[in-house]
Amino acid sequence: MSFIFEDIYGVDYKLTTNKDEFLSSDVAKINYSEERIDGSIQIIPIDLLFETNILQKKIKVSNWEKQIIFFKTSENADIPFDLFAASFYLISRYEEYLPFSADKHGRFEANQSLAGKNGFLQEPVVDQWMCKIGEMLSEKFPNFKPCERKFKYISTIDIDNAYAYLYKGTVRTIGASMRDLFKLDFNENMKRFQTLTGEKDPFDTYGYLDAIHKKYNISPLWFFLVGNYNTYDKNLPLDNEAFQELIKEVCAVSEIGIHPSYESNESFDQLKKEFDYLSGVTCKPLTKSRQHYLKLLFSETYQNLLKLGIKEDYTLGYASDVGFRAGTCTPFQFYDLYNEKATDLKIYPFYVMDATLNQYLKLDVDEAVELIAKIIKKVKQVNGTFISLWHNESLSDHGHWKGWEPVYKQMLEIIFEK
Repeated sequence: MSFIFEDIYGVDYKLTTNKDEFLSSDVAKINYSEERIDGSIQIIPIDLLFETNILQKKIKVSNWEKQIIFFKTSENADIPFDLFAASFYLISRYEEYLPFSADKHGRFEANQSLAGKNGFLQEPVVDQWMCKIGEMLSEKFPNFKPCERKFKYISTIDIDNAYAYLYKGTVRTIGASMRDLFKLDFNENMKRFQTLTGEKDPFDTYGYLDAIHKKYNISPLWFFLVGNYNTYDKNLPLDNEAFQELIKEVCAVSEIGIHPSYESNESFDQLKKEFDYLSGVTCKPLTKSRQHYLKLLFSETYQNLLKLGIKEDYTLGYASDVGFRAGTCTPFQFYDLYNEKATDLKIYPFYVMDATLNQYLKLDVDEAVELIAKIIKKVKQVNGTFISLWHNESLSDHGHWKGWEPVYKQMLEIIFEK
């Protein structure tokens, strides 16, 4: 109720089980029961919101007035599906608490989701439902005036690898050179040599990002990976002065969050160590987070973040596909389904990631821009919040990012076009 009425509509609401109070009220009224009551909009409930167990559900997806719906109830109701249960199912990520076949990184994949299986992953269905219901409430109750939302954009940048060649240390540099030599990748070794002898590092795209953000008056969020070096965590050594200086320079003009390492998912002590280190370098409180490799388990990951005092998390999205993992383009409070309680952690889902377009979907630049434009249009139609996930290296025009440098710029042009 809080998400629907406060976060989306921006209005006060009251829940009551007193029928006399309900009947006597002259404000907009939703009747959430099987009994028909004149002068209200009826939604017939299913069992979901009255249960305490987490149970597998047989769900049939259908349509109503061009809206994708599920948890259908009766055509005789004003709204023929349990809008509240369906919204809760998606936003709580109910299905991710159930057993699933994880990918090699332990992640819940898009093709296992209800939205992925039924072809509505690229639709912010919860926001679409609320637009429809808002119109119905305003038509039936002229005094119902929801707050008019405005489209918002949040740019987020992950720094998994601050530099391609610089500051890696002698052992890593020699090892990487030998590996490329063994693969007969002479171009890579040549580029490494040129960078180490004075050319600009390919992943040093910070000046370009700063310029384009100033052009559009964007204040992005930056997430720095500061974990130990291993198979999946490959940023610079934590004691490297150049890396620390980069963090401080970015922190001076933008907000920084922690990018908990792959390794930290198995150890709260490691997570705490990374949090303390980054806090020490920035000398500012850290309140935002996004998991490296988007590793996320409900609700263990979020409970660990709450222990650290993190207030906002930006992990919720799929690596394998673009779209709306929680069915919404509106940030929401994390609801702990295991313990049946709302928390202080706010979830900011993202919808498009550069690596998804390039490496998972294997799109070319034109196809990527077209798909980005489609998602932006969906968010603008419901005046939601569009959140993108980019990396400094995807603007490098280097390696598998060759030719991809314009995509970020074209995305911003689409976002800010009149």
